[in-house]
Amino acid sequence: MVFLRVDANVPLEDGVITDDGRIRAFLPTLDVLRNAGARVVVASHLGRPEGVADPKYSLAPVATRLADLIQGPVRFIDHVSGPAAFEGVREGAPGSVAVIQNLRFDPRETSKVDSDRAALAAEWADHVDFVVSDGFGVVHRKQASVVELPSLRPSVAGLLIEREVDVVTRLTKAVEHPYTVVLGGSKVSDKLGVIEALLPAADNILIGGGMVFTVLAAQGHAIASSLVERDSIPTVRDFLSKAAELGVEIVLPDDIVVAESFAADSPHVVLSSDALESGPAGAAGIGLDIGPSSQKVFAEVIRRSKTVFWNGPMGVFEFAAFSAGTRAVAEALTAVQGLSVVGGGDSAAAVRALGFNEDSFGHISTGGGASLEFLEGTVLPGLEILGWQS
Repeated sequence: MVFLRVDANVPLEDGVITDDGRIRAFLPTLDVLRNAGARVVVASHLGRPEGVADPKYSLAPVATRLADLIQGPVRFIDHVSGPAAFEGVREGAPGSVAVIQNLRFDPRETSKVDSDRAALAAEWADHVDFVVSDGFGVVHRKQASVVELPSLRPSVAGLLIEREVDVVTRLTKAVEHPYTVVLGGSKVSDKLGVIEALLPAADNILIGGGMVFTVLAAQGHAIASSLVERDSIPTVRDFLSKAAELGVEIVLPDDIVVAESFAADSPHVVLSSDALESGPAGAAGIGLDIGPSSQKVFAEVIRRSKTVFWNGPMGVFEFAAFSAGTRAVAEALTAVQGLSVVGGGDSAAAVRALGFNEDSFGHISTGGGASLEFLEGTVLPGLEILGWQS
């Protein structure tokens, strides 16, 4: 019996999976196990049910979609632990697949109390022979199925984790230059660690998304009504200074798409970054995307790079009117003659939502947070327990 810990934390709308990328990502590992005749118990979390069995976070849709993808039967066991779960997994024949219910329905999975997590892990350890960890999106979390259970049974990394670690390692060692880092998303505070870690290796850092306004504010620009993290401004000034010392080019948007409000149909205009300081439209507006001029500049820098790491959309890509910046970056990555990495999270969701072929990119990570922490040099507990970090 093999306990396969994956990251099937897929988006759902009315119980329907809207993006099955994370399920397809662990299929190679599942296929190897099935072909070897293993009885496989697939385990994952979904959402944040806070230890309560909430039907909207059920893994039943994942089991259904998995059956479609492998074109074979997948049993869904509506329990996380206890006799019903353990009896259910024992029923499988060699090569069979079962999906247990959302691990986070059991509060012990994510408990801050070590003994709670250990108790859940010990229950499963009595019923499985091996553990395969293939959920890269959770290796930075100290959770029962990620750390405690692998410590109790012979455990290995799956093919997905092997690929993820290999790619992210290449972003810090033996990098081909020019090396460009593209960062977006709403909060600059989420990216300060990775900026500091990659500054010595990068040639260019392109900054878009909501986080750009904190950077502009740190340079003394007005940023209208856009998001700004005032507490991060001193740190931003430090990294701008360090970048100048190292000769790293920090590329900021020279024009911004400014909307009257945060809405898909909001009236909007394109303003130069300087115009945000005094223009009446800028003073009352919210920056929701990088402008056409910036899109061209960003794309040019990306296309001439040999290594590109991208984490975070350039704007509110969920709204068609504010998706052009993110689309331009994604298109440029598909033209990179080298390693292009989409760093998981919203970036991965964006390329799929915007209709890009996943094979057009060198690698699409399944773990945005894990990727960033790995790049920052943080020891990830889910990898450390496997002997992959020390």
